[in-house]
Amino acid sequence: MQSSSARTGLLIVFCLLASSIISTASAQTVNAGTTAEPAPILPDDEFEERLPSLDADASTAGPAPTTAEDPPALAEPLPPVDGELSAPLTPLPVFDVTPAPAGQQQAASDQPPAVSYRLRVEGFEGTGLGDRFRDLSALEDGDGSAETAAMIEARAQADEELAMRLLHSRGYFDASVTSAMERPSGPRNEPMRAVITVTPGKQYALGDIAIRSPPVQPPGLIRDALPLKTGDPILAERVLAAEANISLILPQQGYPFVELGDRDIALDPATMTGDYTLPVEPGPRGSFGDIVTEGDLAFGADHVATIARFDEGELYDSRKVDDLRKALVATNLFSSIGVQPVQTGRKAPDGTEYVDLRVLQEAGPTRTLAADAGYGTGQGFRVGGSWTHRNLFPPEGALILGAVAGTQEQGLSATFRRSNAGRRDRTVQAGLELLHEDYKSYSAYTAALRGSISRSSTPIFQKRWTWSYGFELLASDQTTVNETTGDTKRLTYLIGALPGELGYDTSDDLLDPRNGLRARLRLSPEASLQGGVTPYVRGTFDLSGYYGVSNDLVIAARTRLGSIIGSDRADIAPSRRLYAGGGGSVRGFGYQELGPRDMDNDPLGGRSVNEFALEARYRFGNFGIVPFVDAGQVYRSSYPQFSDIRFGVGIGGRYYTNFGPVRVDVAMPIKRRPGESRYTLYIGIGQAF
Repeated sequence: MQSSSARTGLLIVFCLLASSIISTASAQTVNAGTTAEPAPILPDDEFEERLPSLDADASTAGPAPTTAEDPPALAEPLPPVDGELSAPLTPLPVFDVTPAPAGQQQAASDQPPAVSYRLRVEGFEGTGLGDRFRDLSALEDGDGSAETAAMIEARAQADEELAMRLLHSRGYFDASVTSAMERPSGPRNEPMRAVITVTPGKQYALGDIAIRSPPVQPPGLIRDALPLKTGDPILAERVLAAEANISLILPQQGYPFVELGDRDIALDPATMTGDYTLPVEPGPRGSFGDIVTEGDLAFGADHVATIARFDEGELYDSRKVDDLRKALVATNLFSSIGVQPVQTGRKAPDGTEYVDLRVLQEAGPTRTLAADAGYGTGQGFRVGGSWTHRNLFPPEGALILGAVAGTQEQGLSATFRRSNAGRRDRTVQAGLELLHEDYKSYSAYTAALRGSISRSSTPIFQKRWTWSYGFELLASDQTTVNETTGDTKRLTYLIGALPGELGYDTSDDLLDPRNGLRARLRLSPEASLQGGVTPYVRGTFDLSGYYGVSNDLVIAARTRLGSIIGSDRADIAPSRRLYAGGGGSVRGFGYQELGPRDMDNDPLGGRSVNEFALEARYRFGNFGIVPFVDAGQVYRSSYPQFSDIRFGVGIGGRYYTNFGPVRVDVAMPIKRRPGESRYTLYIGIGQAF
């Protein structure tokens, strides 16, 4: 059986023959100029006999035999049939429709090679814009390579527009910028040159400055808030900053709804100046009105008013609104908080308009779990934890349950704390604590009831002045040593105290200061009931300073002086005496290790103390090293003698986190004495001071 390709070829030949026959017959008729007899129409059976047999081999089949009635043969032979056209087609079931791999497709395509170029910028000299242009340049960002030359030209066009914007921003309004592509004249692989040519012209300066605005109070408020002067160059950033200053100053002076219109700068090429006009709509002058709360409330408007540092009727000041927003954030009771001024139309007695504040609250989680841990030679391991409900007794009434577990200290505590109690930043606190301590200096079981009223710093509001005053009632069973005989016995002490504290802080950070100083004075009149009443006064003074030598190095120094006046040491409970030594005191010595000792070489504590410390805090990235030297001593007398000072030296490592540095300090005493540690190790969170 003949293939479909052979049949197709024969049909094509037949069509060509038929076409030639018809064309020849027509040509003969026209050329003769006479009417020719039409060719006889053959019967179907005779026509089919003249066709080549489809059963014959297509390659050997010849032309049909001619007769007298056949048309003349073709003048030229037919072109050969393409072999691919006559080749058998691949059956569809086995036809491979899988595309070629991407790499082969790319290799098969004729990808043009990348075009390299070099950028040359001319004319920015004296404008101060050259570096800024290169920072933003599309050609510079292309790193000297593009897929096509057209792409380079597109980048050059973008850089023209960039250069013009930069020049206009600096007052060069007559500037012109052109770009050109220079073809290499040397070897074919030499990069093209993209040239940006800048002609800045002269810089325009400010001419007349006009403010179009309704009257305001005081009359020159808007103009004074616009720090632009005639003759200054027209710099976009300076103009924008000046206008932003109006939007900042007017809300601080009673205009919370100020709106700025579109500025107009009329350029005069003859004088190279631009007259500046700014329309301003200040809105009504306002004073503080009501506070309205909306949303998921943590507390009501009355407590918000307690936190605010303004009263109803005061002239509106956006700085006080920002302060209120920060104070609400500092309560840690909100997942989100917003404070917005609302125009009311209500007139105040002084002619201003009341402005209400809408406080949009979204109460956040109120419960917190916290933990801390540390280790110190002589103090052992210590782990503390707490559970806090910050708003169990609204507003801002918190319950705090704490626990301490350590090798030498264990305890439980419960504390009630109300923040912003009756006034801003005032904290009222009362708590009960059960504590067991077992140190070389003493062993004690203590129950304590404490209360205080205070003003303290927080990470959001670090205050310059802080203070506290309160009371302490303690019942403590403690070991005490007879210094003459060395006998140890347990005594129960009932102690009452009225502690007070005053602090002053100019440091730049609460957890990791770099500059400034801190001072703190504590005084606590106390009375101890143990057989008789023993009154005395405990007092300590701490002073520390910080100096940032560079971004990486801070020098920190500290001193502490302490004294107990009014009673002999033997009449003072061991837990209320003064001690030194340990991670927050004199490193190089164990906890409470310095000072007088008993017959068993255990520390006894004293009635006065002095301490000194010097650190060099060097930080690199999130890590740091801290070489340090500490010094101090405890004395039997009521006043420090500044004699027999003991020194410890060491080095520490720091890992800085978002909540403060993790501290590891290793130190050793100088001229170590019997019973003292060869070296000491301290691990904790936060700097030593």
